[in-house]
Amino acid sequence: MNKTVWLLLLIMFVSCREDIDKSQLEFYEGPMRISEDIELLHSDSAIVVTKLTAAKQLVFQNGDIQFPEGILIHFYEKDGQLSTTIRADRGFHDRRENLYRGEGDVRVHNIIKDQKLSSEELFWDPTKKIIYTHKFVTVEEPTRLIKGTGMEADEGFNEYKFQKVSGIIEDIL
Repeated sequence: MNKTVWLLLLIMFVSCREDIDKSQLEFYEGPMRISEDIELLHSDSAIVVTKLTAAKQLVFQNGDIQFPEGILIHFYEKDGQLSTTIRADRGFHDRRENLYRGEGDVRVHNIIKDQKLSSEELFWDPTKKIIYTHKFVTVEEPTRLIKGTGMEADEGFNEYKFQKVSGIIEDIL
């Protein structure tokens, strides 16, 4: 075959192709990795200080993580004793800020002090070792119930302060 025939065949082949559907070329923004039944341990000097568990974890291209089926975080004392738990209906981790956020029915329980917190949103900053919320919060202690808006505490929920207290009920037992 001569060059002219090859050129004609090439032109026919190129001209017969179908147009590409541009919507199929859009950028994918969904999870890059999906994991189930995860358990992440964080240790300090070979001693576990936190354990994070979740039924499902979605990891995105930018490193952000979602826990759409809930999240449970355990905090341990240096002697290995479980001291505090945080649970939420949904969880999120912002990689850039290194900030966790729980949504839905969020509960914190300091097992040692028998203190309980409930809110619809809570943030955990592992770098600063604090938990906080700007939403309505209820704290239940053995002898009193405190309600307010906005709260900050150490991550073990040992010491806390409210931004605005709306009510305290003493001697609830």
